Amino acid sequence: MDEKRAGLGYQDFEEVRTEHIFYIDKTDFIREWWENADKVTLITRPRRFGKTLNMSTVECFFSNKYAGRSDLFEGLSIWKEEKYRKLQGTFPVIKLSFANVKAVNCQGMKYQVTEVISDLYAQNRYLLEGDLLSHNEREYFEYVKCGMDDTAAAGAVHRMSDFMQRYYGKKVIVILDEYDTPMQEAWLSGYWEEAVGFFRSFFNSTFKTNPFLYRGLITGITRISKQSIFSALNNLKVASTTSSQYAVSFGFTEKEVFAALDAAGLGQEKQEVKRWYNGFTFGGHTDIYNPWSIASFIGNNCEYDTYWADTSSNGLISSLIQGGSSDLKEIMEELLQGKSFEAKLDEQIVFSQLNGNTNAVWSLLLATGYLKVLNLARIGVHKEKVYTLALTNMKVECMFDHMVKGWFGGAAETHYNNFIKALLVNDVDAMNEFINKISLQSFSSFDTAKGASEEDAPERFYHGFVLGLMVELAGRFQITSNRESGFGRYDVMLSPADREKDHAYIIEFKVHKYGKEKNLEETVENAKRQIEERHYEAELIARGFAPERIQKYGFAFQGKNVLIG
Repeated sequence: MDEKRAGLGYQDFEEVRTEHIFYIDKTDFIREWWENADKVTLITRPRRFGKTLNMSTVECFFSNKYAGRSDLFEGLSIWKEEKYRKLQGTFPVIKLSFANVKAVNCQGMKYQVTEVISDLYAQNRYLLEGDLLSHNEREYFEYVKCGMDDTAAAGAVHRMSDFMQRYYGKKVIVILDEYDTPMQEAWLSGYWEEAVGFFRSFFNSTFKTNPFLYRGLITGITRISKQSIFSALNNLKVASTTSSQYAVSFGFTEKEVFAALDAAGLGQEKQEVKRWYNGFTFGGHTDIYNPWSIASFIGNNCEYDTYWADTSSNGLISSLIQGGSSDLKEIMEELLQGKSFEAKLDEQIVFSQLNGNTNAVWSLLLATGYLKVLNLARIGVHKEKVYTLALTNMKVECMFDHMVKGWFGGAAETHYNNFIKALLVNDVDAMNEFINKISLQSFSSFDTAKGASEEDAPERFYHGFVLGLMVELAGRFQITSNRESGFGRYDVMLSPADREKDHAYIIEFKVHKYGKEKNLEETVENAKRQIEERHYEAELIARGFAPERIQKYGFAFQGKNVLIG
């Protein structure tokens, strides 16, 4: 840490160094990347982990535009070895960023990409001087502009690499930051397939069939399936969050964080900072902290908050969990109780599977930093990877709590809170009034996954409802669902922390069976009968709860109509 000025939002290395902004030396990344000597490297990390600043650092180190700028690197790790001091400022570098390519349709996306490319050409108009370019090449150069056709856009970086290699007599380094931002927007906005075709051509031309390329460096949040846009790139080295390479180059280690706190006179806050912000795992390093959170904490006079989780809307994550299967929501219940689970994951994100494949959702949550790896085992003949996963830390848990509350936003939130109050005073009439208002306003939002059937809807609503209970009653009750007790599995059990103040609750959900049950009243009675016949209260009684302190309710569903008894 150079100075105590913890400025936020700085992503330009030159500015960070010249303005003496809070900086933890990550220049050893340059050495590691250079010595690995991979032709094209893709590094994936969650947002706000210093990807853009690191790419700016690489540009400032290698680009001949920064030749002679030893002042930027003196005193840093990379400047200790003479061979690297000699490398500084010796390569032509092309640096692009797709961070702002966020369009609601494919035409808009392509236009924004061409804006990025036309800016590159505008910055290098000196290439038009002299006789370096032929007449046709000059015409092509002038043709590169916003809104150019797909073919010209896909090959533009390739052509610029050629021009710069001839001008400087040296192959180029190409850096592309936030490569997957437009792909995520394409999936959300429904033009995924068209975008895939465009970017497949772009990546092939830029990083595969480019003889003027010396090294390529790509960053993003997710590792998009090779079959989608990297199908031709057999020269691509991927370093994801589970890779050992570059494990401490993005994010702060605990040693770095504690040193920064000491330098800022905040050494007394170390353990609380650890409780709030520790937990990210990259490769074998388990104590990684998010830079944005640490800089925000120091810059905001030791105010603890969910800085990282609040830096963007989590609409994609929320929609996938809210509309996800009952299995997915059950695991979320476990996670919100501080537990872990096992899953077989493929770290390559296949966006087309997100609406029907639970493991694809877990892969996305791992890539985006909301889950961490506790253990990785290889099992079976084919040595399949089995990950033990948990929520990353306390601030992520807080984020999911807010997310669940958001599912019952507006009037539905009021009804939900009123339902909780009615439940706790055992007012069945009020419970019925409010649960039907909740169902009417929230039911469809728990049935948003593509391919979800109408029969799935009550179960999806039930699990969303249980997650809401867990958030609203956390601390006051221990809430479990789908557990064995007696001779079966109850749906929901609420065990109070204060037995004198609150009752315990057992809730059984049933969907009305047409032709077998006359009405919802009969469905409710069947649910209550199941509670009694299978002795679901056995667990509570074994723990010392008096039978008269255990309330039992049946919830019957028929479409969006719910009856509680």
